[in-house]
Amino acid sequence: MRLAFLIPGGIALLAGLDAALLLLGLPAPLTFERLPVVHGPLLVFGFIGTVIALERAVAIRIWWAFGSPAAFGIAGLLMLSPVPLAVAGGMLAVGAILLLFIYLAIWRRQAMLASAIQALAAFLALASAILWMGGMPASALVPGMTGFMVLTIAGERIELARMIALSRATERAAFAVCAALAAGVIAAMLWPAIGYVAFGAALIAVVVWLVIFDVATRLVKSRGLPRYIAACLLAGYFWLVVAGVIWFVAGPVSSGPLYDAAVHAVFLGFTLAMIMAHAPVIFPAVLRKPLPYRPAFYIPVVLLHLSLAARILIGDLRDIPVAVQLGGVANIVAVLLFVMLAAASVLRGARR
Repeated sequence: MRLAFLIPGGIALLAGLDAALLLLGLPAPLTFERLPVVHGPLLVFGFIGTVIALERAVAIRIWWAFGSPAAFGIAGLLMLSPVPLAVAGGMLAVGAILLLFIYLAIWRRQAMLASAIQALAAFLALASAILWMGGMPASALVPGMTGFMVLTIAGERIELARMIALSRATERAAFAVCAALAAGVIAAMLWPAIGYVAFGAALIAVVVWLVIFDVATRLVKSRGLPRYIAACLLAGYFWLVVAGVIWFVAGPVSSGPLYDAAVHAVFLGFTLAMIMAHAPVIFPAVLRKPLPYRPAFYIPVVLLHLSLAARILIGDLRDIPVAVQLGGVANIVAVLLFVMLAAASVLRGARR
């Protein structure tokens, strides 16, 4: 039953990777005009949004909560259909509203800072959906999609950071930087000329807090799964700083090498690193099937970051298109390789 909610998300992932090939100027299995336009929303909302909402719905065990992952998944399918994009945006708004109600239910059970921050993330997803319905191009929604991803992950990491007994002052600092990021996101989408500078600065501030207080900085010296998760997280934080610096220095960029570098630093370097890090923990909880950690998981992780470095640091920043294409193809291979390794690990675990 739960697997059915992931099928639309999986379709969105594959379609998003197909769109990536088209944007790189390379042959792709599917080619139609809308696909490159919805590349970002497909991956962020259609795929990752579905996974996030499903994990939250499973956690609270309330029947209506499953409407959120269903709405995100349907929105992804609508992006691939001939219907107006405003219809897909409306379905995204439904998913985000239900996700807000999920966080409200969690808050009523136990009021936590982490839940408040993740609710901020859902609010940014809702704001992005509404602006998209109003005709704003997907490229202008990058701050909203970034805020949705970063604050969702930050909320999870702050919750885990409580294991080291955070002081009230430290928690207030966490809320302050996350609230600043949410404000920067709104400012960047509505008033780009000044908003992007604040947005970039707030993004860097969130990373600074995470690097100082996240348990990943301690677990990276351990072994096995904890070390793997910590290594993925810290690598992701690096790319988030790269994006923050670009936006802080360059301001609003909606196309060109700097836009490509910032967007892929966030959605490949950070977001996919977070997915690879948390997959062995989240997917068993969602699907009730073990996803045993294996050292081979490092292969797609290393490939992702090395290819992203080639794409951004050589291809984008030095304006070498071939490096962009090669790095982009290797990015796609890394994602597909991780999916295959994860599936193989699940099957082996089930047999045992």
